[in-house]
Amino acid sequence: MSGATPTDEGRPLTDLGVCEAADAIAGGELSPVSYLDAFLARIDARAETLNAFRTVMVQEARSAALEAEQAVERGEPLGRLHGIPIALKDNIAVRGVPLTASSGFLRDNVAAEDAEVVRRLRDHGAVIVGKLHMAEWAIGATTQNIHYGVGRNAWDLDRTPGGSSGGSGAATGADLVPVALGTDTGGSVRVPASLNGVSGLRPTAGRVSNRGTIPVAWTFDTVGPLARRVEDVARVLEAIEGHDPDDPASADRSGGGYEAAMAEGGQGLRIGVLGPEFRAGLPAETDSLLDAAAATMERLGARIETVEISGLEEAIELTADLMMAEAAAFHAERFAQRPDGFAPDVQARLRRGAAITGPQYGLGREQQRAWTKRVISAIAGLDLLLAPAAPIPAPLIAESDPLATTGVLARFFSTFALARTPALVIPVGLSEQEGLPLGMQLVGRPFEEGTLFRAARAYQRETDWHLRRPPRLGP
Repeated sequence: MSGATPTDEGRPLTDLGVCEAADAIAGGELSPVSYLDAFLARIDARAETLNAFRTVMVQEARSAALEAEQAVERGEPLGRLHGIPIALKDNIAVRGVPLTASSGFLRDNVAAEDAEVVRRLRDHGAVIVGKLHMAEWAIGATTQNIHYGVGRNAWDLDRTPGGSSGGSGAATGADLVPVALGTDTGGSVRVPASLNGVSGLRPTAGRVSNRGTIPVAWTFDTVGPLARRVEDVARVLEAIEGHDPDDPASADRSGGGYEAAMAEGGQGLRIGVLGPEFRAGLPAETDSLLDAAAATMERLGARIETVEISGLEEAIELTADLMMAEAAAFHAERFAQRPDGFAPDVQARLRRGAAITGPQYGLGREQQRAWTKRVISAIAGLDLLLAPAAPIPAPLIAESDPLATTGVLARFFSTFALARTPALVIPVGLSEQEGLPLGMQLVGRPFEEGTLFRAARAYQRETDWHLRRPPRLGP
């Protein structure tokens, strides 16, 4: 099998997505070793420039790829991700590998066991390639990290890849891996997806186990996948989702069936496009791209109507208060002993959280229930909402204040985490002046990720924005 390829079209192996490659591997048409080596070569050539990886597990990955190849040759049963390379944000534990959360406090920390999502990936035959750079403690949307250096965007090395899963966005956007896992608290998967021109999912709260991840805010965090194609995101979600009785936040709800859902296409979907009140202040270019995406869905047979959700500004502030209160609780001892061990912007966020009183937190939870009802009511009679993603393309690092820029980039993301709904970002175009990716966000009812995948797959069949590559890094 070694050296076999699934196509004679001269495409680089790194162009192959998860589903295409996994099916080719299962059919004996693609060598897992060759597939991995193609990505390792790109990592070797580009990862340092992007500062995308914290750890590259070359020997471990090659050993796993060889085992995957031999399993195919022996005719063994194969998982849905058999032989697929995947990299993980460095707040997700991989046994025997450094687990730093890109923090100075954990510089010498090594994980004793796999996170639950890693165990499930291995059970499905995935090949773990390494750990990815991130914002310190996953707090912030710019990956301007004082401990391990600034993360960079493959579309323009002077720009941020977003955050906090910045390495996950950069690595998938530059085809260093076909899929990556990040974590999303207030937008940390969706911001990098939007800025790097890939697809990224925040699953419903409780859909995926958080056990073995380093938290930001316990009641907001979730693990989520990033990849170019939405069908690849769906396949990875199927592998990692499911109830974990050892995770108190895990929901005992069934999932799957995403491939069948995507086959239905856009005909008959009822989509609510969030209107002018919600989108107030959105740049005209981004606003028009959302309208164009809605028009595309309408041509595909969807029914489009305008809906509004009031109270966005208050919900943004509420989300930040609740998240940072939980983060301050998690870091209380470290922060009391060594506040200067945190970056200034992280210090500021933790101080904000520490200032939230018990009554304020309790009232905030009641206000969260009201906001959730408002969001769910907006979807009533519809299948999903179409909302803005990042309002602007990737900002220049030199002009980005981590606090202020995070507020801009996360504006349309954090409040859907407050509502505990699933949200999926996919690319919808390039900015006219900079030629940088812009995206849209699809929001659904809890545990209805299949509907989001259906709409996104219909859109990606009709467009090729998700297949555009950064021109500056070459093939």
